[in-house]
Amino acid sequence: MLTRTLRLHISGPLALFASLSLSMMPGTAHAKETLIWLLRDFPPLTIFAGPQTGQGAIDRLMPELIARMPEYNHQIMHVNRARGTQMLQDPDVFACDPTLLWTAEREKTILFSIPTYATPGNGVTIEKSNHARFAPFLTEDGHLDLATLLASKTVKVGIVAERSYGPTIDKILRATPATDSLILHYGNAAVGSMLQMERMDRFQAIISYWPEVRYHAQQQGIPLEELEFFPIKNAPKYQFAHIGCSKTDKGRAAMEVINREMRVLRTTRLIGFYAEWMVKKEEYLRDAQTFFDEAQN
Repeated sequence: MLTRTLRLHISGPLALFASLSLSMMPGTAHAKETLIWLLRDFPPLTIFAGPQTGQGAIDRLMPELIARMPEYNHQIMHVNRARGTQMLQDPDVFACDPTLLWTAEREKTILFSIPTYATPGNGVTIEKSNHARFAPFLTEDGHLDLATLLASKTVKVGIVAERSYGPTIDKILRATPATDSLILHYGNAAVGSMLQMERMDRFQAIISYWPEVRYHAQQQGIPLEELEFFPIKNAPKYQFAHIGCSKTDKGRAAMEVINREMRVLRTTRLIGFYAEWMVKKEEYLRDAQTFFDEAQN
């Protein structure tokens, strides 16, 4: 009996783990579906370049999740945000993104998993030398009143275009008129680029995750003691992320498997992978003991 093997091209640092074979025996077996995993350069979850390539928390998770889903062939694809969103919304593409925040708008076209990991909430990063400009907008507990800051039009704030920052911040940004005080960045490696722009005083603040800013600052040789991070007033301490898949029959079938496996992997593996990137690792691990008690599912 003849056996024909089709090998998938797997791009990126996970090739060693995700290069799986498809064996087809005419009349006796059906070809497996190919699930495309959409990864964006999103340190410290996924790292595409530099000495820590492939060592992000999601980079390390993917081989383990893939190994638990042998009913599929798996293809890793590196995409930017716009391309990833386009592919998830294409009914003819079978794909999943492991690093999505839930929003009501996204749920119209994307199927979301159970919560898979918790990231410290987004906040505002500034250069410490600019502290005085932000002091009037700080609460007693060190949180920044972002709505009042933006309304004051006293500083320019950089954000990543089409990124969700969670319900609290997204609502504030939607309510902010299109003015010069809010600068959208559409390029790749947006946070790293915005850090450089902030250093040149193109704007004075960045909305982002602190672990993400820390990673880019260290890569660029920016001393961390020259930066300051403020949590946002009324925003939660942590935000839960999900795996998002095509909202199709194929996506629903895969999501049943993903949810089953992530109920195990999110606590036994992913929490530990992500904690290694935390400034306050012990606090994160302590808080993590209740993450999925409080989250749905």
